[in-house]
Amino acid sequence: MITGLSHVSIAVPSLEAAAKQLKEVYGLEVGAAQVNEQQGVRMAYVELANARIELMEPSRPDSPVSKFLEKNPAGGIHHFCLSVDDVAATTSVVAGKGVRVLGDGSPQHNVHGERIAFEHPKDFLGALVELEEKRKG
Repeated sequence: MITGLSHVSIAVPSLEAAAKQLKEVYGLEVGAAQVNEQQGVRMAYVELANARIELMEPSRPDSPVSKFLEKNPAGGIHHFCLSVDDVAATTSVVAGKGVRVLGDGSPQHNVHGERIAFEHPKDFLGALVELEEKRKG
């Protein structure tokens, strides 16, 4: 089921400003920006030895990240992501135990084309959780 920590996601008002700060202060390199149209975000990653830091800025005003930044204008931790063997199987198991899986049930994908799902924060100690299925091969 759960195989590890994939990433911690930070919502930011500007990818460019965040990348500059991480480079200047921490020496961290931020990769190229990508757009996930389905999720309504521009994102870039800091690759670490054991996980990633995902930076997200909204690409449209109706995205969940845009709504998050309305409440938290300076940005902040949006969610953390767990790697799983199989998103459908994992969500089925946890839903059977009362966890609310967000969305309308249609498949969601990240910028790499991997299947993802989100769990309601109230069902994981107050934290929004993304489940991410790594592609085989």
